[in-house]
Amino acid sequence: MALARYKSIVDDYATRIRSGKLRPGAQLPTLRKLMQEHGIALATASRVYTELETRGLVACEMGRGTFVRDTSLPRGLGLEQQTLQSGAVDLIFNYPCLPGQDEMLREGLRSIASSGDLDALLHAAPQGGRPHERQIIARHLRNRGLRLPAEQVLIVNGAQQALAVTVQALLAPGDILVMDALTFPGMKTLAQSARLDVEALPLAEGKLNLPALAALCKRRPVRAVYVMPTMHNPMGTVMTDAERQQLAQLAQKHQFLIIEDGAYAFLAEPAPKPVFTYAPEQTVYISGLSKSVASGLRIGMLAAPPALIPALETAIRVTSGNTPSLMIALACLWIEAGVVDELEIRKRKDARQRQRLARTILQSCDVRSHPSSYYAWLSLGEGVRAEQITAELAKQGVMVSTADAFSAGASTPQALRLALGSIPLDALANALHKVQKLCSY
Repeated sequence: MALARYKSIVDDYATRIRSGKLRPGAQLPTLRKLMQEHGIALATASRVYTELETRGLVACEMGRGTFVRDTSLPRGLGLEQQTLQSGAVDLIFNYPCLPGQDEMLREGLRSIASSGDLDALLHAAPQGGRPHERQIIARHLRNRGLRLPAEQVLIVNGAQQALAVTVQALLAPGDILVMDALTFPGMKTLAQSARLDVEALPLAEGKLNLPALAALCKRRPVRAVYVMPTMHNPMGTVMTDAERQQLAQLAQKHQFLIIEDGAYAFLAEPAPKPVFTYAPEQTVYISGLSKSVASGLRIGMLAAPPALIPALETAIRVTSGNTPSLMIALACLWIEAGVVDELEIRKRKDARQRQRLARTILQSCDVRSHPSSYYAWLSLGEGVRAEQITAELAKQGVMVSTADAFSAGASTPQALRLALGSIPLDALANALHKVQKLCSY
């Protein structure tokens, strides 16, 4: 009888949530009130909410209560699993593309077609790329402050594969991986799928919490730290040189690996030196061209100490075999011709323009961002639920991300992450005005 009672309560709540009778952000009764309403024990009431949370229908927040989630947004899979409503304005994904890039592609393909060794592009490349291609990528990484021989550089199918290759090659299930409590969804999902023991540290002024990391290393055997020191996603912060040196010293003292994500680092100019330069024997540096050039150009680059290269090459071989020769040829052509440098300059200018627009429109909101990043973090006022805001914006044709996609910790702040780089400026302005009306103090 108790089992049937418990299931009927769960099913009743699930039906009301999915039908919209209980809207996103609505607070459910306290456990005590649920016990009184249904005449059940505390353990049964707790089980009801645990089951609803497992189904992804509610969020149980310690000290605050239990709230209805927006069931239109998948949980725990990261931004890449979300889908846009037809005709909606996209403030979820960043696919920055500038006018004229289609003509650049046309010219690039013509140049490749007129080259003398097209047959080579029909054959599989070695794991990590051909030697001359790795040399070109190594030269490109000088833009990020890295000066490395080609032998320490590997080419992969995008920065996400570079992260996956690093985890597969260098970490094992149960290893302790430290990341920020708010972090890149792709890495959060990767860590979960690899069954890593994730320690999520609360941010310190939007950056990696170094004192908390130092304290953790004294308690637990940390195996690796995932960090975005230049243009943190989603906070847009940049670690100082002193903070980077301190992180390197901790890595050397406690012998953990640093996984340095530089996917958005091109937007910071001038930028501090990568952490890699301070701990070259314990850091894997990852970047790509999907943000600086185009999302369809899935070329990732990975720099690592010589001792780790064989294991990384093996991981590339078992995950993808090799990288697409035609894509690499185009990327290398554009790097050597200065096209990538030109695009990075133009995109920094574009990002600054979009940030100025966002700051002007959202001046009455609590916004954190970097002056040249393609995203902004908007904290909501007391009592305002992010899922209520996203549901209302969706009705108005604007899709945004809540903090849930970025949260790796036990608690999730009520906040929105706004991607600014994928839509025309006039459409962006119109969408931001809608956000401003709902999120002002």
